[in-house]
Amino acid sequence: MSKVQNRQPADIECWLTDMDGVLVHENKAVPGAADLIQRWVDTSKRFLVLTNNSIFTPRDLAARLKASGLEIPEENLWTSALATAQFLKSQMPHGRAFVIGEAGLTTALHEAGFILTDQDPDYVVLGETRNYSFEAITQAIRLIGNGARFIATNPDATGPSREGPLPATGAVAALITKATGREPYIVGKPNPMMFRSAMNRIQAHSETTAMIGDRMDTDIIAGMEAGLHTVLVFTGITQPEDIDAYPFRPDQTMASVADLIPHI
Repeated sequence: MSKVQNRQPADIECWLTDMDGVLVHENKAVPGAADLIQRWVDTSKRFLVLTNNSIFTPRDLAARLKASGLEIPEENLWTSALATAQFLKSQMPHGRAFVIGEAGLTTALHEAGFILTDQDPDYVVLGETRNYSFEAITQAIRLIGNGARFIATNPDATGPSREGPLPATGAVAALITKATGREPYIVGKPNPMMFRSAMNRIQAHSETTAMIGDRMDTDIIAGMEAGLHTVLVFTGITQPEDIDAYPFRPDQTMASVADLIPHI
């Protein structure tokens, strides 16, 4: 998709935004996030909040965000689980999948018409869970060895917890790859596929859509590759001094989403 130059926030009709590090930080709303969501609602802007986390259903995620101080309708949430289910439905309607993951992923695949089974599946789908089972991983390795296609919801190697980092989808995918010699197709960020599926969901066009993120290596590069206006905020992972390490640039940088509100 061609990149339209000199776009400004006032020109944007549809917004995609990352969740962790942009709207919430350590389960608390980032200052300005609630006001930004309200501004979009008041002005009837189409928007989606994106997350690579595949654990929660949109309903569960909306409840968790409400506890953080953000009122976001579940239809405005787009997870890597939903993107994965949509992708697989487009590839093989009514297919069969062996799934390692939580309700967010299993529910999305069920609603997409998939049969979840460990008997001759078309796909092994690996998502996020706090309780990875060695038995399930072993089963996945054997099914992939027997010809099942390997799909992962996201590439994140670790996830946060109060006790410290936890091994996440990317780390477990690496274990399976080592055992099978098969790399997964990863649907979530930084694959622009996730952004394109989100834009399809709200009937957005790349020329008039922006992406707000806190990570150069996922949000900004994927937004750039999808042809979107990109806004980097410094309330999460990437800080101003980190930008020079990358061979690409966001269209705009801001301290937080609070700085965006006067411009839209």
